Amino acid sequence: MAAGRIRIGVVGCGLISQVMHLPYLSELGDRFELVAVCDIAPEVAGGCAERYGVSKVFTRWEELIAEPLDAVLVATSGDHAPIAIAAARAGRHVMVEKPMALCSRDAQLVLEAGRDADVRVLVGTMKRYDPAYERLAELLPGVDDVRLIRVTTLESPIPPYVAHYPLIERDGKAEYLPPELEQAEQLAIDAAVGDAGEQTRWCYRRIVVQTLVHEFNMLGGLLGEPDEIRSVSLTPRCVGINMRFGEAECHLSWVSLPGIARYRQELAFYAPAQRLTLQLPSPFLRSMPSRLIVEGGELGTASSWQRDEVVSYDEAFKRELVEFSDCIASGREPRTSAADGLRDVRLAEAIARADASAAIP
Repeated sequence: MAAGRIRIGVVGCGLISQVMHLPYLSELGDRFELVAVCDIAPEVAGGCAERYGVSKVFTRWEELIAEPLDAVLVATSGDHAPIAIAAARAGRHVMVEKPMALCSRDAQLVLEAGRDADVRVLVGTMKRYDPAYERLAELLPGVDDVRLIRVTTLESPIPPYVAHYPLIERDGKAEYLPPELEQAEQLAIDAAVGDAGEQTRWCYRRIVVQTLVHEFNMLGGLLGEPDEIRSVSLTPRCVGINMRFGEAECHLSWVSLPGIARYRQELAFYAPAQRLTLQLPSPFLRSMPSRLIVEGGELGTASSWQRDEVVSYDEAFKRELVEFSDCIASGREPRTSAADGLRDVRLAEAIARADASAAIP
């Protein structure tokens, strides 16, 4: 790494790369040198390369990985595992957007590839790097007798949150995968959920492993793995999952509300004398702070209080890139490691299989 800068290539120049990863890689020029970009759409790859002054442009990820890079950031719209595995085996440190893989079999291969090559693998579950989440992690161990955990995500349309960014669109604007990649995805989903019905398969790919890994990862970072999955209901409109962490019941709800551009996500922890509620904004708004609401009271009295904390305006996406560079420099494992990513995918599989079992008459 010349002068301590990490020579990095980006595979996948779509929405999240253009809104978050590429701008922050540019801002972190003291840590990263953006050497190459790759996208299946040549007009997107070329446009991003021109915008960020990158000379090496590819439409095949294999060609990017063959470049003399220190690290690869994987942010494609399809299955991330094959690229992450190949990059690690080539000796590149890997930052891979969630989900790390579409099935636990492939997630295990990503983890093993990183370990065998002695490279760092960071999974892009960026909400773990949110300053308000970190503050919640500091306070939660001091809360006695948590009885209920409530996780609620009100999903809203993305376009209103990104229309103000100068996005480089692919011709025709439609998302697509070549037939061979689509077939590979279906085989990975087969490995994840077996012979589950079409609705369970769709919900697994589009909601559970694609979106709810954020919720799973935030819970896992605070509490570890659930002790029990009590019940699951998956539909394209609404998801309900009931789990147990120790003595605490956990109710997770996700609902699609396409008519209102008011995304909202909450993690709430309820105990007899204290409540902690983390409220997260749309992830597509740069530097929009999350809020931590801390409530308390005195048992047997009317005395109660509430404190609303805004911890920082620092952006979680930028902070995970800092974590990635720090881990490469120090050799330590990232907070959101490949082992974390494997745990999240295993939980996603278990939830989909529970839904499939419940659907059997």
